[in-house]
Amino acid sequence: QVQLVESGGGLVQAGGSLRLSCAASGIFSSINNMGWYRQRPGKQRELVASVTITGTTNYADSVKGRFTISRDNAKNTVLLLMNSLNSEDTAVYFCNAVTSYRGATWNYWGQGTQVTVSS
Repeated sequence: QVQLVESGGGLVQAGGSLRLSCAASGIFSSINNMGWYRQRPGKQRELVASVTITGTTNYADSVKGRFTISRDNAKNTVLLLMNSLNSEDTAVYFCNAVTSYRGATWNYWGQGTQVTVSS
C-alpha cells in the first residue's frame, strides 16, 4: 500500500503562482511515474504533467511553458510549479504515482487539493 500526501493548493489571483507538493510513502520497489492530474468542474480528470523515474517529463498542451514538474527520487516527492495561472486552471489537482512491487504495477491517487484562480 502507498499513501500520497498532497499540499500547496489554495486561492490565487490570475497571473499568480502556486506550488503543489506530493510525498509518497509505503511499500514499493520503485515509483515508475509520478504526476499531477486535475478535474475541473463538469469535466473529466485530465493529465497535467508527469515525470518518469529517469526524469522524462510530459505536459498537457494547455500548461506547457507555464507549469514545471520535478521529482526527488531520494525523497519520493513530486513538485508542480504553476506560473501564470488563469481561471481555466481552477480545478482539484490529484497526485498520481505508478509503482512496481513484486512484479506488478500499482496505481495510486492522492486525496486531491483545490486550486482556485480568481480573475
